[in-house]
Amino acid sequence: MNSRLAATIPPLSLDGRGAGGEGEGAPRSAGNPPLSPTPLPQGERGFCAQQPAAGKIARFGLFLRRHQRAIIALQWFIVLLYAAMVIAPAFIPLPEGDAHIWNNLRLFAQFCFWGLWWPGVMVATVTLGRVWCGLLCPEGVLAEWASRHGRGKAVPGWLKWAGWPFAAFVLTTVYGQLVSVYEYPQATLLILGGSSLAAAVTGLLYGREKRIWCRYLCPASGVFAILAKIAPLHYQVDRAAWDRYRGEVKPVNCAPLVDIRRMNSASECHACGRCAGQRGAVAYSLRSPFAETLDPAAPARTAEALTLIYGILGVATAAFQWTVSPWFLGIKLALAEWLVDHEYFALLDNDIPWWLLTHYPEASDLFTWLDGGLILAYLLGGGFLLGSLVLSGPLLAARLLQNPALSWQRLTLALTPLAGASVILGLSMLTVSHLKAEHLWLGWLPWCRAALLAVGCLASLRLACGLIATATASPARRAAACLALFASTTWMAGVWILVFFIW
Repeated sequence: MNSRLAATIPPLSLDGRGAGGEGEGAPRSAGNPPLSPTPLPQGERGFCAQQPAAGKIARFGLFLRRHQRAIIALQWFIVLLYAAMVIAPAFIPLPEGDAHIWNNLRLFAQFCFWGLWWPGVMVATVTLGRVWCGLLCPEGVLAEWASRHGRGKAVPGWLKWAGWPFAAFVLTTVYGQLVSVYEYPQATLLILGGSSLAAAVTGLLYGREKRIWCRYLCPASGVFAILAKIAPLHYQVDRAAWDRYRGEVKPVNCAPLVDIRRMNSASECHACGRCAGQRGAVAYSLRSPFAETLDPAAPARTAEALTLIYGILGVATAAFQWTVSPWFLGIKLALAEWLVDHEYFALLDNDIPWWLLTHYPEASDLFTWLDGGLILAYLLGGGFLLGSLVLSGPLLAARLLQNPALSWQRLTLALTPLAGASVILGLSMLTVSHLKAEHLWLGWLPWCRAALLAVGCLASLRLACGLIATATASPARRAAACLALFASTTWMAGVWILVFFIW
């Protein structure tokens, strides 16, 4: 998502099925009837009464568990809508100059995908947990459905490598910029359609009624896993209540392969509600958004820390801002002049397939090899540089504190609120572009951007101070560690201030 997997999933048998205790995590089969259309056992049905503090939030989780048939119907409707919105615009010509979102399908689909969908998914993950993954994501639905009818092979060891989500996120982000995925539906079809096809193929090969793609390979999974850590709503497991439960138990098919009994993080949970009320010990509940990061029992994995630093705060930030960067434009013009002066014209050639580099003559949008090389250098090199500057804070703070419980990985996770604000700010730039094209008044925008950036920075600093306060180091070392993490937030704040208020 293999250190992160060892403590979070049950062992897999030869047919790829989970081997959780008493059927938890096991797929539906002849011995495991489907859970969704059946009522909860008596002991689990009374869970809300046993936990009055949970109130309406816990009852909502139970509602989801009882209405899985309706959720499945909604999911397939979204699959069909998603397919139509991805495929149809790719065969529609460029919109006329007077076209609008409401009267042109191509513009409407662009706005839905990149102006509403992605920013909305990130906001939902930060607030509600991975509800998009568990309730709405078409790729998850396709992966699980294909797995139900596929070969059911055991998941191979190479596929469990913890670095796949990070690698897939970086590669997808960079490739999307090279082919202008936000502007052209052909590129959208290639990337989103290709991802959906890969999810279905993975399901056909591995697992049985599981979401192997979502667990190990999905390019967005690593980002969702990080942002869900600060979601104030999550599925809480009472381990003591689980162990002392003696009532009737119905098995749960946890599609993303979470060991429900030992779940102490919202990262892998898809918030689908299937396990709500299980053994009178699982409830959808409210928590402090700082709770998981401050909890020493919650995992702080290297793969997640690197995804946060080099993926979200590094490469993704560079991808959002290269098009408005005067540095990028200055370097490009200087290199182009040098190439012309020295009669090296090969890098200025723009006769390149659209699926390799942006090539749309009808829109006068043609990338040269020079453009492609500079975009790669800016995203990977700039992302690595920015990520390294941000990472220096947690590394220095961990060295100052010298506390095994406050590793650089855990201190890095203190920057999760800033990462959430950063990715929402970046994706909302696409929303703003569409709204500006419709000539809507956006005078409120600078204040909203400043407020969101301030909230992200202050929340990360609050988390950092909370972690450092638990250290036994001297006051001077703790103060220096706070300053180190303050510097990390300052680097990111400075980048966004440049983008929104200076450039």
